Amino acid sequence: MGTITVYEAITLDGVMQAPGRADEDTRGGFVHGGWAVGYDDDVLARFAGAAMAASTGLLLGGRTYVDLLRHWTAVEEPNPYTDALVGAPKHVVSRDGSTSLRYPNSTLHVGDAHSTVRRLKDAWEGTLTVLGSGELVSSLDAVGLVDEYVLLIYPILLGSGHRLFADEHRKGLHLVEAVPTTTGVLACRYAVGLPEVRD
Repeated sequence: MGTITVYEAITLDGVMQAPGRADEDTRGGFVHGGWAVGYDDDVLARFAGAAMAASTGLLLGGRTYVDLLRHWTAVEEPNPYTDALVGAPKHVVSRDGSTSLRYPNSTLHVGDAHSTVRRLKDAWEGTLTVLGSGELVSSLDAVGLVDEYVLLIYPILLGSGHRLFADEHRKGLHLVEAVPTTTGVLACRYAVGLPEVRD
C-alpha cells in the first residue's frame, strides 16, 4: 500500500489559490495571483527537491494537470521542474471520461475520487504526491486518505481566496520537520494524526 502526501504552498491565513502567476486561477474574482513569487531561495529549493525525490508518482486533479504541465513545458530556460514533472508517473482524477491527457506518463482515473484513489493507493508502492488540486485534496482529506501534508507557509495574509482547509473540521497533525528559509517561508512536514504518548 502506498501513502499520499499533499504538497502545497499556502499563506498564513491558509489560502492556496494561484501562488505562482497572476492568471493562474482567477475563479471567484481572485486578484492576488502570484503571491508566492519572490520568496525562492536555496533552502526552499533543497527542501522542495528532497520532497519531490521522495515521491514515486503524482496525483492530480484535471485542472491542475492541464495548467501545471502546460506552464512548465512552455518554459524555455533550464529548470529542475520540467523534466521531473514530465517524467513522473501522473495519475489524473476526473469525473469526465473524455478528459484528454496530452503529456507522457499520464493515466486517467474516472469516477468518484474516494473509491478511485483508494484503489490506486492500495495498489501503489511508495508515495503519491498531490500538487495543487484543491477540490481533490478536500475530497481525500474528508475520508482520511491523506497521510502527510508538506506545507510551504508564506508570510503573507490575503484575506480572500480558496483555502486549503476551507471546511470546518478538526484534525490532529504531528510536526515531523520544520525548515525556515531566508525569506521567511516556513517549510513544514506534518504527519496526519497525533504522535503516540509515551510513558
